Amino acid sequence: MNNLVNFILESGISLSLLALIYILFLRKETFFRLNRIFLLISVSFSILLPFLKFRIYEPKSIMLAEVTVTPYQNLMEAVTIYGQDLSGTLVQTIGSSHLIIFIYLAGLVFFLARLIFRLIQISLLIHGNPVQQVGGVKFVSVNKEFSPFSFLGWIFINPEKQQDRGYEKIVAHEMEHIKQGHSFDVLILEFMTIIQWFNPFMWLLKRVIRENHEFLADQAVLGSGISAAQYKQLLLSQAVGFQIEMANNFNTSLVKNRIKMISKIRSSKIANFKYVFGILSVLALLIVFACEQKESVEVQTPLIPENSKLELTLQDDKIRLDGADSDIQKIEEMLNSGKLVLTKDSLGNSFISVVKEVKPKVLDSEEQVFFIVEDMPEYPGGDLALRKFIANSIRYPEAAVENGIQGKVYVTFVVTENGDIANAKIARGVDPVLDKEALRVVNMQPKWKPGYQRGKAVNVSYTVPINFVLQ
Repeated sequence: MNNLVNFILESGISLSLLALIYILFLRKETFFRLNRIFLLISVSFSILLPFLKFRIYEPKSIMLAEVTVTPYQNLMEAVTIYGQDLSGTLVQTIGSSHLIIFIYLAGLVFFLARLIFRLIQISLLIHGNPVQQVGGVKFVSVNKEFSPFSFLGWIFINPEKQQDRGYEKIVAHEMEHIKQGHSFDVLILEFMTIIQWFNPFMWLLKRVIRENHEFLADQAVLGSGISAAQYKQLLLSQAVGFQIEMANNFNTSLVKNRIKMISKIRSSKIANFKYVFGILSVLALLIVFACEQKESVEVQTPLIPENSKLELTLQDDKIRLDGADSDIQKIEEMLNSGKLVLTKDSLGNSFISVVKEVKPKVLDSEEQVFFIVEDMPEYPGGDLALRKFIANSIRYPEAAVENGIQGKVYVTFVVTENGDIANAKIARGVDPVLDKEALRVVNMQPKWKPGYQRGKAVNVSYTVPINFVLQ
């Protein structure tokens, strides 16, 4: 459910921002084809944005050996842990509210039913009236008083209108809608409206795209030789009868804007620079929503033996246990004892983690600890694997999230001559809640490959910064 809410919110924010850019900067320009491309890209991008996930950089671990550079020896690159703040809380709140979900689904069902009704309405007109094919276009003769309109490859027109002045221009206008594929744009918008029915910018976007369609068709007809004055009179003379909103109507409530645009002086080429605002908005949306903000890997710890009949399913954001009673009882005992914990990262991924109880190891004060040795210790899998381990194991404390606590915790530890972790302590803390969590994860590390000095395994000290950040 959270993933669906996240899709609706991210696509809605993207649609709203790009629609606003178009209305403020591009709507009054005469670059009709470019405007159509901008609007279609805006809709397509908004649909894809929630599914895009990028990494801005590939983390690489570094070692700083000189005390003159940093007060910490063997300082590793910081691992950043993101906590769920406003955006994540909003998604979770909406996803857990049955009333909000009910209202949204009710609206979705209503607008879906409306779309189906309109498609049936058009289908009945096609099958209930004479159809004549001319070239690749099918003319449907409807004996009702209405303004001609087109949908996909059909033009719906009253045969009595054939004697009217300007009939050929009316048909030419509707054929331009068909030629340029405007009905496909309309259908995409109808489906997006079903999902974003609550978003006022969606309705604005729907209107300006239909308006752009009319401008394009008008431009094509004017290019065929009719004078602007005659065409304006033709627009004003058309009577409005029944209309189907999702079709392309020759005469609509947009007539006033169409007449203004016909009289408008063509925009200068300098106005093309206004599209830069749209490009910058797309880049900003990508940075905000599509860039991963937490390092994570799949949990590799086997929670259930392969031969077990126990099944875990996610139902309404809750873990449901099905299977043998003994297995369920064992899992419940582990959950109650705190050995298992269900967590979510900033990307909405759910994890069942095993909480390991590790008794911190302390070296004797007499044991020598090195900072730089000939053969430095190595974490299993390398530095990147260590960063992934920390990122996947750590949990942003709820108390810290609620109180808005964030900051960078520096933890020092020693990789012993046996590869164990010892003497873990806070070198520089932020808050006891964050310090405790950082220390817990550092103590959980598996055995390292020990460091060697002159062929002998020795103890080596490290410092790792763990950066807790609220999104």
